[in-house]
Amino acid sequence: MTYKKMMKQNLVIFLISSLSLSACAKSDATQKTSTPVTKQDLSSEQKKQLQQLLEKTKKNLIFVKGGSFKMGDFGPEHSIDKLPYDSNGDSKPLHKVTLDDFYLSATKATYADFDVYTDVTGQKPIGNFNEVTKKYRIPTSAAGINWQQARNYCQWLGTQLNLKMDLPTEAQWEYAARNRGQYILYPTDNGKIDNGRNVWSFEQRQASKKPFKVTKSISLLQKFPPTPLGLYDMITDNYEWILDWYDPEYYSKSPEKNPQGPNTGTLKVVRSSAPADGQPLQTFTGKTISRHAMDPMADPELVKESKNQKYYFDFNLNNSVRCVANP
Repeated sequence: MTYKKMMKQNLVIFLISSLSLSACAKSDATQKTSTPVTKQDLSSEQKKQLQQLLEKTKKNLIFVKGGSFKMGDFGPEHSIDKLPYDSNGDSKPLHKVTLDDFYLSATKATYADFDVYTDVTGQKPIGNFNEVTKKYRIPTSAAGINWQQARNYCQWLGTQLNLKMDLPTEAQWEYAARNRGQYILYPTDNGKIDNGRNVWSFEQRQASKKPFKVTKSISLLQKFPPTPLGLYDMITDNYEWILDWYDPEYYSKSPEKNPQGPNTGTLKVVRSSAPADGQPLQTFTGKTISRHAMDPMADPELVKESKNQKYYFDFNLNNSVRCVANP
């Protein structure tokens, strides 16, 4: 599946300003920016909410013991017929990676988390608030954000907690999703897709829309069992921004020790999947080895196309963050 086709499949139509989208498209999403600073004159309520967020963040950090594993499509070594599991070439070749210990958040960050963050740092709340889009902005759902917003949030948390927090690398994400690098194809509690038990069934997804009176599935977190490491929603309910630039040939030249991805690029890696049920997860995006690439702000070509439409895309609704804490 090409990048453009994947984007068009997962983007959702909403009413947002074409002017703001154009500005986003022209922005340098990966320029070095300073970490947002917490305001000094917080009210007692703001202090309380900040403390709750920090305590939640610490509680949700899952220790992942480092080690070595073979990263990428392990089908030729593991499958019965010795054929690849992934039809895309960017998950090949299988290559050895060695990682240090790290901590990974058990959950993706929610809109409620981001509301505390933007409030105490004096920023504008993320998301859109018109009559259409606010239906999708559920406080407990995964926050839809761009790459820079995701990284700023993780680094700000690290500053508050005195930890080296950032976006996870692609290698860290896959190692954790595969339960420390085991030959696990789906990041569920048992490594398989059991519709309705450990991932959404089609019927469950359809029913989940009704209470919110929406046409597209909303990211609803922690509805199914976590992975053996204790990580929720690694397979679904929003893509997760990764630190690495995307290069389809990177695996052929990746260093073994703590790979950080290419030095430059135009697209960023995302892992996991947009809200979906079991069938598309098995077919397209649910595998632990699957790689996806997205523009860190908004695909300029799609922004241009959307200008002539009555409704406009929210290009980051399905893109969220799960932070890592490094040694």
